[in-house]
This record gives sequence, C-alpha cells and structure tokens, in this order.
Amino acid sequence: MSPGEVALRLMFATVLGAAIGWERERKNHPAGLRTHILVSLGSALVMLVSIGAARAAGGASADPTRIAAQVVSGIGFLGAGTILREGLTIRGLTTAASLWLAAGLGLAAGAGFYLEASLATAIGLVTLAIFSTVEDRLFGPVRAARLTVAVRDEPGQLGRVAEVLGRHRVDIRQVHLESQGEEEVEISLTLRAEPGADVEGAVRELASLPGLRQIRRE
Repeated sequence: MSPGEVALRLMFATVLGAAIGWERERKNHPAGLRTHILVSLGSALVMLVSIGAARAAGGASADPTRIAAQVVSGIGFLGAGTILREGLTIRGLTTAASLWLAAGLGLAAGAGFYLEASLATAIGLVTLAIFSTVEDRLFGPVRAARLTVAVRDEPGQLGRVAEVLGRHRVDIRQVHLESQGEEEVEISLTLRAEPGADVEGAVRELASLPGLRQIRRE
C-alpha cells in the first residue's frame, strides 16, 4: 500500500469521526469531537496494521481481521465510561453507541471501504441530529426542572423525596445536599419529567412530607 493511500485512509477516518463527534460536542455530551476523532483514527490505524501484518506474513493462515477484531470488543470499555447513573436516570447510552459507531467507521476507512463508511456516517448523523426531534413529536417532549426542598435533618429524608417523585414518574438527574444548621438540610434536585409525569402532583405530595420546612420550584 502506497504512503498516499495510507494517508488518505487515515484522514478519511479522521473526518468521519469528527462528523460524529461534532454532533455530540454541540450537545455537551461526555465524549465529544476529540474523543470520536481519536477512536476513529485509532481504529483505522489498527486496521491498516492488521492488513500490513497479514500481507507481510503471507500464506493461507494470515488473517487481516484478527487484530482489528479486538477493536470491536475493546471499544466497550471506553463506551462504558460515558454511561453515567445520575439519581434514578442512566445517561450516556447514545454517546456510547456513537463511540462504537466511530470505531466501526475507522475500521471501514482503514480497510478502504469509503462508500460504506460514508453512508454509515450520514445515517448516524441523521439519527443523532434529527431523531431526537422525532421522538419528541411521537412521545412528547421531556421536561426539565429544578426543585429545592428544605427538610428537618433526619435519616431517610432523601429516600422519601425520591419515593414520591418516582411514584409520579419524575426522574432525578442530579442531587445536591447542603446542611443549613444542625436541624435542617437543603436538598437541591435536577429533575427530568418524562411524558405522562405529574410534576405538580409530586410537588403537592412533597409539601405534605413530615419535617418539611420549605419547597421551591424553578
């Protein structure tokens, strides 16, 4: 393989990874532009090494996919790092999937499958950029809210708050606890209300919790 062809495949993988990473970056996801570029570029390099090693070895036993195949399983470790549990909600699954896609794009580019890689990139971008809007129209928009609850400082208060929100289909994305003296604690919550969630009902029920001092919704 000529140096020009090697450079072309590596640059092509970089461009495709950047396209997917740019979409994730503009939405402030954990893995953004640089991560996706490096994943795609690294995968392309592994594929080129696999092809080169197989050609150098020669013979029927030479398998150009043996080394590259490890990318498919290895990318799972990086993808798992983008999956976060925040309260009762799990985030990052789509970003983990986009990293897996970037690895596949790199392998395809490294193997010289330019058309296949281009089509997969286009479909991936459409899925990431447009389908979130389609989901909102089909299933209703997801609402976000902030709630601050000041309660008497005693064991189990956070659990009671989470139980009330869960019954009303309101997910907790972030929790912050701050002591307000020896007898009071302030619980600040970032909430995600799925379609069909009863936020108002949850707030009303929280207002009747034992030991409640104050409740504020933003």
